[in-house]
Amino acid sequence: MYDYCIIGGGIVGLAVAMALQERMPGASIVILEKEPELARHQTGHNSGVIHAGIYYAPGSLKAKLCREGAEATKRFCTENRIPFETCGKLLVATDHAEMRRMEALEDRARQNDIDYARLSTAQLRTDEPNIAGLGALLVHSTGIVDYAIVCRAMARAIETGGGEIRRGTAVRAIHEHEKGVRVESASGPVEARRLIACAGLQSDRIALMAGVKISHRIVPFRGEYYALPASKAKVTQRLIYPIPDPDLPFLGIHLTRTIDGGMTVGPNAVLGFAREGYAKGSFAIADVASMTTFPGFWRMARRNWRSAISEFANSASRARYLAECRKYCPPLTIDDLQSPQAGIRAQAVMDDGSLVHDFLFKQTERMLHVCNAPSPAATSAIPIGRMIVDRLLEGEATKAPAVPEHARA
Repeated sequence: MYDYCIIGGGIVGLAVAMALQERMPGASIVILEKEPELARHQTGHNSGVIHAGIYYAPGSLKAKLCREGAEATKRFCTENRIPFETCGKLLVATDHAEMRRMEALEDRARQNDIDYARLSTAQLRTDEPNIAGLGALLVHSTGIVDYAIVCRAMARAIETGGGEIRRGTAVRAIHEHEKGVRVESASGPVEARRLIACAGLQSDRIALMAGVKISHRIVPFRGEYYALPASKAKVTQRLIYPIPDPDLPFLGIHLTRTIDGGMTVGPNAVLGFAREGYAKGSFAIADVASMTTFPGFWRMARRNWRSAISEFANSASRARYLAECRKYCPPLTIDDLQSPQAGIRAQAVMDDGSLVHDFLFKQTERMLHVCNAPSPAATSAIPIGRMIVDRLLEGEATKAPAVPEHARA
């Protein structure tokens, strides 16, 4: 019997394993990942940004975790010789409404103690000649990295510390009993004293499989983006983001430098019809059925139909997509939108149709299910892992000594 079984080999699941090894030296840990490699879904398809935390309410848990996570990620990369760059990010206002929202963001930056500078139109033109706007906020500490490489380094650390990672091991059934949890998997049964599920796009299904009562479902949102040609890879020296609309759940189309020297533009946020279908037009009957039979989906759709139509239109028309980009980067042309790709965000939606923007946990006697780890989970993964372990061990302390099973034997 293992002390801990973790379902999910994305960056959050790996961070939980690292945190357990920090807090519980000698504990036996096994990670079950259904894919042949780690970080194959949300972690491996994100923008690679190390966020600074400017968007989050001052004093909030998300703001705190993001700041701590950015520092921890850079420190981990330095210790493991993983390439990253602190290139900075410009949030660009292109009209007067965005200028007013930019002032509110500036106030958040001050309260969150984020190192930033406000640029005038002239300063923006001097700093980034290819970027147009009435003004901008320059966030100095934003960086870029390849989170799949980070995950591989985490996996090496976990395995060096005695942890086991089973790749290509899909979970078939979960049974909680008085001594622990039995997981039926593709590689055979696994018994553990405690289970932590960090299953991302499949988190609701894993919770239901374990008999946990939930009042939400995962609705997939595709983030479609394009790679710019080599001739435009240096169109900007920093990341370029629009000023986000607080009424919308996503940040808007932006220019993102990548650690390998490339540049992408995007993503939009369009409803997906397959949780793990990255090709355009992907459709999975089981995923669509799960979504459309959930009343919360239709309540969400009624509230957000205008933005949904706009996003679908941008998805269908490169010209419309380009128009969004050219608001702040006029030199881009239709031919620059090359090599379309997509990531998929696991958006938890409640029965009442509300989108979950905070952490959502479901806990039983011997299981903790991470049903939602809000953006930017990759940046914040290391402190999120420690927080999850704190929560798990606090629960254990009220029920049983937090001592590895084999240590008591």
